[in-house]
Order: sequence, then C-alpha cells, then structure tokens
Amino acid sequence: MEASAILQILSITIPGVLVLLTAYLVLKQYTKKELEAKLLEIKLKDSKELKVLRLQAYERLALFLERISPFALVARCIEPDMASHELQYAIVKTVRAEFEHNLSQQIYVSDNCWNLIVQSKDEIIKTINLVSAQVNAGASAQELSRIIFQAVANANVPLPTQQALDFLKAEARETL
Repeated sequence: MEASAILQILSITIPGVLVLLTAYLVLKQYTKKELEAKLLEIKLKDSKELKVLRLQAYERLALFLERISPFALVARCIEPDMASHELQYAIVKTVRAEFEHNLSQQIYVSDNCWNLIVQSKDEIIKTINLVSAQVNAGASAQELSRIIFQAVANANVPLPTQQALDFLKAEARETL
C-alpha cells in the first residue's frame, strides 16, 4: 500500500476512533452520574422508611414502659377475690409477655436505650417480687397492691420506667 493510502485511511479512522472514544467516555460519565443519583434516591427513600419504622418503635416502647409501670400493672391485673401471690404472678407474667411482644423493637433504638428498657423491666419485676415477699402468704391482692403503691410513692427516685421513658423520648427527638 502506498503511504498516501495509509494516510487517507488514518485520516478517516483516527477522527472516528476519537469520536467513538469521546462518546464512550461521555456515556460512561453520564451512566455513572445516573447510577449515583438512583442510589441517592434509594438511600433517601430507605432513610425515610427507616425513620418511620424507628418512630413506630419508639412509640411501641413508650407504650410498653407505660404499661409496665406499677400503677398500670396493678390496675390491669387485679381481680376481685384474688390472692396476693396470684396478683404477683399475674403482674410478672404480664411484664414478661409485654417485653417479649416488643423484643423486635431493639433493632431500631440505640444500645443504651434498649439496655435502659431491659433494666427497667428487670427492676419492675424485682420490685414486685421484693414487695410481695413482705406480704403475708394469705394476704389479698388488695393488700399487695396497697403495699406496691406505698413502695412506689415512698421511693426517693423516679420509677425505672420513667427514667427509661425520658431517655427514649430524648432519643426519639434526635431522630426527628
């Protein structure tokens, strides 16, 4: 082949290759930006959905803490002609059932918050058991409830459920 023919072929192919290479790079950059935009959109959508789930978890855990406060427990568990040991059993059983019902919520709250909720549950059970031990074996549920209310009223510190609820509320506010 002649040099002029090679030069003609190169003069046609080099600009074509350059145009093709430029188009490839532009498309690559464009698809990369589109992919980044889609990923950001998905993250924002997931973030909004996660925020909703977290707020629902805070609501459920707040309800749990309210439901296991001694006053609420006694009001829900006491029945006429119930013995003190039956009330104790019903209260402890209710606390554990409520806790088990809300176990899955721990994935949406901080470890500190969850630990406070677990401690609160444990303290309520411990308090009920300690107070129950002070009551005569044949005492009525009304007697036990009176002593529970006195013990709570005479405590110089807030209820563990209230402390956990305060922490939960503060953490929920940070999520908003």
